[in-house]
Amino acid sequence: MGINVEPLSPVIGAQISGANLSQLGEADFAAIEQALVDHQVIFFRDQPELAPETQIAFAERFGPLHTHPAAPHLEDHPAVFVIHAHKDSKVANGNGWHTDVSCDEEPPLGTLLQLHTLPGSGGDTLFASMFAAFETLSPKLQEFLATLTATHESEHVYRGRYADRGVDDNDKVYPSAVHPVVRTHPRSSRQALYVNPGFTTRINELSHDESRALLDFLFRHQQRNEFQVRFRWSSNAIALWDNRCTQHFALWDYWPEERKGHRVTIKGERPGYDPTARPSAKSSTCENLHLSRQL
Repeated sequence: MGINVEPLSPVIGAQISGANLSQLGEADFAAIEQALVDHQVIFFRDQPELAPETQIAFAERFGPLHTHPAAPHLEDHPAVFVIHAHKDSKVANGNGWHTDVSCDEEPPLGTLLQLHTLPGSGGDTLFASMFAAFETLSPKLQEFLATLTATHESEHVYRGRYADRGVDDNDKVYPSAVHPVVRTHPRSSRQALYVNPGFTTRINELSHDESRALLDFLFRHQQRNEFQVRFRWSSNAIALWDNRCTQHFALWDYWPEERKGHRVTIKGERPGYDPTARPSAKSSTCENLHLSRQL
């Protein structure tokens, strides 16, 4: 029958059915890869629990894997990050708007997460389109932002974060990087706003106060409901998101219940901005969103 791609909103998100991720032919994989480009985050339900080797093998079809600079991993599988929150946890992974590991010089292309243990209720994940966040700004502000760079740091995020899971990071040096505020997607050529509240600490070309004011505005703008899709997890469901053009927020509203799964990330390229890139037809939806905000 082949796979079916069902968009969840005109702006972001699609659900994929009819896919066996452990035995994908080239045509089905190409369709999934294109769906990720088109919809930014894609979801698979009714999946079996993937063995670590199977999840790794599927992720590797997109490219080499990324190793997290701080988080504990599955024994014998350094690419598998164990997502786990329970009644004794001090933090829950993803509980705040962010783009995965944007502090790296070459941040992840994408992230593949399967959850095996779910709370009775709660634990949804929100995803937001950074294409929409950029395309709904005024042309003058778009032009200005395209001249700027931002610093992404991780010391404040990672230091001591996983101490309760046996990670001793006293001697660890955590990454930081400078990236363009606007990045061009290498496949779609759309422009995405590339700052996030988790890791972005300053805009380099502005004063401290100017940087703080502009970042605060951009963070609020990025979180508009119209840019989002909300995913309610089911047993062994899988989400695959493109870190080059999305942010996400994993809600920790299920304490003291447990949520657990395996995450694998795909290595990406150094973010870049191409002023000659042409927007795709998708931007028309975002133009309408911009106009609706003015009415």
